[in-house]
Amino acid sequence: MISNELLASVQLVAFDFDGVFTDNTVYVTQDGIESVRCWRSDGLGLSRLHSIGVKTFIISTEVNQVVTARANKLKMACKQGVDDKAAVILETCRELGIAPEQTMFVGNDINDIAAFKSIGFPVAVADAYPEVNPHVLYRTEKPGGFGAVREVCDLIYHAKNGNLTGTKQ
Repeated sequence: MISNELLASVQLVAFDFDGVFTDNTVYVTQDGIESVRCWRSDGLGLSRLHSIGVKTFIISTEVNQVVTARANKLKMACKQGVDDKAAVILETCRELGIAPEQTMFVGNDINDIAAFKSIGFPVAVADAYPEVNPHVLYRTEKPGGFGAVREVCDLIYHAKNGNLTGTKQ
């Protein structure tokens, strides 16, 4: 059981991109241009978080213009080409004056494990790789690219507004 108190303490949420905002599918044209599909309602969830002062950013190992374009559309900071997500998240915490214990990271794969271990609230999307399970406190009900980001945003938003009584792992 994840407590409202823990959810309400979150001040910063870092999101992996591929497999979290997307369903981990990439479309590649014959010219090598990549595109992905994202869940449109994630944007409303992120807007709610921003409206109550919760900071968010995207952190990705990949360097891809599609990530930049989506981050810009969502008015989110974006850090790409990151080999050590844990170090970048902790650096961001220091820059913003937010304790790692008040930070959530949402990921989906084994390259996210160090980041999961570095913060207070590690979250995996429903369809994350099984190897991440021992390293997270919560798994979303929605898979990546199908509302997982919105689900996380709503959990935090409602907990901060006293509208949630807790949720299961």
